[in-house]
Amino acid sequence: QVQLVESGGGLVQPGGSLRLSCAASGSIFSIYDMGWYRQSPGKQRELVATISSALWTTYADSVKDRFTISRDNAKNTIYLQMVSLKSEDTATYYCYADIKSRWNGPRGVYWGQGTQVTVSS
Repeated sequence: QVQLVESGGGLVQPGGSLRLSCAASGSIFSIYDMGWYRQSPGKQRELVATISSALWTTYADSVKDRFTISRDNAKNTIYLQMVSLKSEDTATYYCYADIKSRWNGPRGVYWGQGTQVTVSS
Protein backbone atom coordinates (compact mmCIF):
# COMPACT_ATOMS: atom_id res chain seq x y z
CA GLN A 1 0.00 0.00 0.00
CA VAL A 2 1.05 3.55 -0.74
CA GLN A 3 0.00 6.59 1.26
CA LEU A 4 0.36 10.29 0.53
CA VAL A 5 0.00 12.57 3.53
CA GLU A 6 -0.32 16.32 3.10
CA SER A 7 0.21 19.02 5.66
CA GLY A 8 0.64 22.77 5.93
CA GLY A 9 -2.73 24.17 4.95
CA GLY A 10 -4.53 26.82 6.92
CA LEU A 11 -5.93 30.33 7.04
CA VAL A 12 -3.74 33.17 5.81
CA GLN A 13 -4.34 36.82 4.96
CA PRO A 14 -4.04 38.09 1.39
CA GLY A 15 -0.40 38.67 0.57
CA GLY A 16 0.70 36.03 3.06
CA SER A 17 2.59 32.78 2.59
CA LEU A 18 2.10 29.09 3.25
CA ARG A 19 4.15 25.98 2.63
CA LEU A 20 2.45 22.68 1.85
CA SER A 21 4.14 19.31 2.21
CA CYS A 22 3.24 15.91 0.79
CA ALA A 23 5.06 12.77 1.90
CA ALA A 24 4.72 9.40 0.18
CA SER A 25 5.22 6.22 2.18
CA GLY A 26 4.57 2.50 1.99
CA SER A 27 5.45 0.07 -0.75
CA ILE A 28 7.48 2.25 -3.13
CA PHE A 29 9.96 1.07 -5.75
CA SER A 30 10.12 4.27 -7.77
CA ILE A 31 8.35 7.63 -7.88
CA TYR A 32 7.96 9.46 -11.16
CA ASP A 33 6.05 12.73 -11.48
CA MET A 34 4.54 14.36 -8.39
CA GLY A 35 2.45 17.48 -8.15
CA TRP A 36 -0.43 19.48 -6.80
CA TYR A 37 -3.99 20.03 -7.92
CA ARG A 38 -6.52 22.30 -6.29
CA GLN A 39 -10.29 22.52 -6.31
CA SER A 40 -12.74 24.98 -4.86
CA PRO A 41 -16.55 24.68 -4.74
CA GLY A 42 -18.18 25.27 -8.10
CA LYS A 43 -14.89 25.29 -9.99
CA GLN A 44 -13.07 22.72 -12.07
CA ARG A 45 -10.05 20.98 -10.62
CA GLU A 46 -6.91 22.86 -11.60
CA LEU A 47 -3.42 21.50 -12.03
CA VAL A 48 -1.22 23.85 -10.01
CA ALA A 49 2.32 22.51 -10.37
CA THR A 50 4.24 19.37 -11.25
CA ILE A 51 7.78 18.13 -10.67
CA SER A 52 9.53 15.19 -12.27
CA SER A 53 12.02 12.84 -10.64
CA ALA A 54 14.70 14.85 -12.44
CA LEU A 55 13.26 18.02 -10.84
CA TRP A 56 11.75 19.51 -14.00
CA THR A 57 8.84 21.74 -13.01
CA THR A 58 5.68 23.12 -14.61
CA TYR A 59 3.21 25.67 -13.28
CA ALA A 60 -0.27 26.92 -14.02
CA ASP A 61 -0.19 30.45 -15.40
CA SER A 62 -2.28 31.58 -12.42
CA VAL A 63 0.47 30.71 -9.93
CA LYS A 64 3.67 31.34 -11.89
CA ASP A 65 6.13 33.60 -10.05
CA ARG A 66 4.19 33.11 -6.80
CA PHE A 67 4.35 29.35 -6.15
CA THR A 68 7.43 27.15 -6.10
CA ILE A 69 7.32 23.36 -6.15
CA SER A 70 10.31 21.41 -4.85
CA ARG A 71 11.14 17.83 -4.11
CA ASP A 72 13.30 15.81 -1.76
CA ASN A 73 13.75 12.42 -3.40
CA ALA A 74 15.48 10.98 -0.33
CA LYS A 75 12.36 11.70 1.72
CA ASN A 76 9.79 10.97 -1.04
CA THR A 77 8.38 14.39 -0.29
CA ILE A 78 7.31 17.39 -2.29
CA TYR A 79 6.66 20.92 -1.15
CA LEU A 80 4.65 23.83 -2.46
CA GLN A 81 5.87 27.21 -1.29
CA MET A 82 3.13 29.77 -1.86
CA VAL A 83 3.73 33.51 -1.53
CA SER A 84 1.68 36.61 -2.35
CA LEU A 85 -1.45 34.58 -1.76
CA LYS A 86 -4.74 35.86 -3.17
CA SER A 87 -8.33 35.12 -2.27
CA GLU A 88 -8.67 33.17 -5.51
CA ASP A 89 -6.03 30.72 -4.25
CA THR A 90 -8.55 29.50 -1.68
CA ALA A 91 -9.14 25.82 -2.38
CA THR A 92 -8.51 22.30 -1.22
CA TYR A 93 -5.04 21.29 -2.41
CA TYR A 94 -4.39 17.67 -3.34
CA CYS A 95 -1.02 16.13 -4.04
CA TYR A 96 -0.52 13.19 -6.34
CA ALA A 97 2.33 10.86 -7.21
CA ASP A 98 2.96 8.48 -10.09
CA ILE A 99 4.45 5.47 -8.32
CA LYS A 100 5.70 2.01 -9.14
CA SER A 101 5.26 -0.17 -6.07
CA ARG A 102 7.30 -3.17 -7.30
CA TRP A 103 10.11 -3.46 -9.81
CA ASN A 104 7.95 -5.73 -11.98
CA GLY A 105 4.61 -4.11 -11.27
CA PRO A 106 2.57 -1.41 -12.98
CA ARG A 107 2.69 2.29 -12.27
CA GLY A 108 -0.28 3.92 -10.57
CA VAL A 109 -1.36 7.41 -9.55
CA TYR A 110 -1.95 7.92 -5.84
CA TRP A 111 -3.63 10.87 -4.12
CA GLY A 112 -3.44 12.62 -0.81
CA GLN A 113 -6.47 13.39 1.31
CA GLY A 114 -6.36 17.11 0.61
CA THR A 115 -5.45 20.12 2.71
CA GLN A 116 -7.52 23.29 2.91
CA VAL A 117 -5.97 26.65 2.08
CA THR A 118 -8.09 29.70 2.87
CA VAL A 119 -6.93 33.19 1.95
CA SER A 120 -9.05 35.77 3.70
CA SER A 121 -8.76 38.91 5.77
